[in-house]
Amino acid sequence: MKYFKLVLFLGLVAISAGCGDAKKNTDTTMADAIYFGGDIITMETDSAVYAEAVAIKAGKIIFVGTKAAAEKLKSDSTTMNDLQGKTLLPGFIDGHGHLFMAGFQALAADLLPPPDGKGINIASIISIGKEWAAKNSAAINQTGWIIGTGYDDAQLKEKKHPTADDLDRVAVDTPVIFVHQSGHLCVMNHKGLQLSGYSAATPDPKGGIIRRKAGSKTPDGVLEETAMIGPIFKLMGSVDKKGNEKIVEAGMKAYSKYGYTTAQEGRASTAACENFKQMAAKNALFMDVYAYPDIQMEYDYMLKNGVQKEYNNHFRIAGVKLSADGSPQGKTAWLTKPYKVPPPGTGKNYNGYPAIPDTNELYNLVATAFKNNWQILTHCNGDAAADVYIKGVRLAAEKYGNNDRRSVMIHAQTVREDQLDAMKVLGIMPSFFTMHTFYWGDWHRDETLGKERAYRISPTQSALKRGMIFTDHHDAPVAYPEAIRILSSAVNRVSRSGDIIGADQRISPYISLKSLTAWAAFQAFEENSKGTLTKGKLADFVILDKNPLKIDPMTLANVKVTTTIKEGKTIFSLQ
Repeated sequence: MKYFKLVLFLGLVAISAGCGDAKKNTDTTMADAIYFGGDIITMETDSAVYAEAVAIKAGKIIFVGTKAAAEKLKSDSTTMNDLQGKTLLPGFIDGHGHLFMAGFQALAADLLPPPDGKGINIASIISIGKEWAAKNSAAINQTGWIIGTGYDDAQLKEKKHPTADDLDRVAVDTPVIFVHQSGHLCVMNHKGLQLSGYSAATPDPKGGIIRRKAGSKTPDGVLEETAMIGPIFKLMGSVDKKGNEKIVEAGMKAYSKYGYTTAQEGRASTAACENFKQMAAKNALFMDVYAYPDIQMEYDYMLKNGVQKEYNNHFRIAGVKLSADGSPQGKTAWLTKPYKVPPPGTGKNYNGYPAIPDTNELYNLVATAFKNNWQILTHCNGDAAADVYIKGVRLAAEKYGNNDRRSVMIHAQTVREDQLDAMKVLGIMPSFFTMHTFYWGDWHRDETLGKERAYRISPTQSALKRGMIFTDHHDAPVAYPEAIRILSSAVNRVSRSGDIIGADQRISPYISLKSLTAWAAFQAFEENSKGTLTKGKLADFVILDKNPLKIDPMTLANVKVTTTIKEGKTIFSLQ
């Protein structure tokens, strides 16, 4: 009897232990959090599909479907997140931008014009520069410069660039640099020009221009393209490790504020990549950052490091960047036809210029990327630049094959219909910059391109009609990394003055959201882990106060990001 009781006791213990193990095993399938109570758009198909709930575990999606089914994954420790009527989408993915410079912008004097800033005329940006200098002595002591970003001659009352004489009103003995909103020009005071080695005897660098005072060779302070790159890189090199980390942190905060969970570092330097790697090693990156080093300047670095398919603590090198020309708003983009109003002193046939004057050099750089199996993103604003890049891809494809390269044309602002045909055949994805329709639509219509070309800028509908997918970007710090502004611009194409910049190129809100989520994931070779609300993908979400698909399209710019979630962790919350 005692033996029987012992066996019974041990059996009960075993059963009890077994039940405990079963409960424990069941708990491993339970959700860490469930989201419900609002519009949940999966972005999986060609039209909107809604789910009642999303469940996540260990930073990944484990269920998408009905609320009743999701509740079966609820345990005592599951966090229930009632959206209270808000809208949940996959986190936005940066089609093209510059995270580091976005952070730099956030810490420098803000010279942007309305509605983003207060730079309405030359006097106002001088005042902003002085005020920033008075409050940021530590930053000035570290870099040696007074720095401002975002002025735009297209929006300044005077409709011209400030000069070295103007910036001498900010400071005389300290160098001053104001970076144009396009990121392709800057202006320095006389001290800055002196320290940069620019004088009347200095020739224009290849792929750049030192603007001169009328009737002389004396620099007037404005520097275009490669003429500004050297001094900018030198300035950035003066920032110490701690300062660089602060800049990256500021950039990530700016991105997450607008719903981004993945940021791009386009045209990255070796120093920038190493800084990201060091921060990643310390788990200091709270969003994914994928970088594209400059193939010209960082070729040796790329040969040594190559590309990584997977992130290492939120950082990876994804491919290479190439630049074929400048910016249309700065009148440095390379066009096949002249600018409507050419810059002073250039002549009526002025059509911009290439960043790489020797086209064979560009062809060879594209071929190098293909040879090494590096995805290539090439900056082409003007259609002349696009012609050269398209030919470069064709030549490289003939030599090295073209299977799933996902080559990208960054901006593709003035790309023609025949060029879109060629791009489709070659598999070149456009990454459009439709925010131009808002920020510079009037300027392109009246000053740079003329009405016909301006109304076709960023031709998203033309691409769509060909069955092409594309991304849409902000190119921060050219503009704030504001996904909602991209959405509004692509759908409405309304300029600052209220003109519709190409009504026939408008796209639907859903397609615009695809360009920020599913298609952006595809461009980055990350479609298996991001871009849609699908079981097994990362729990990268953005929550909006309104559903962009259910409101008047003209009010899209008013939609607010309330929460940004990266792998189940909140990285931004609107207070």
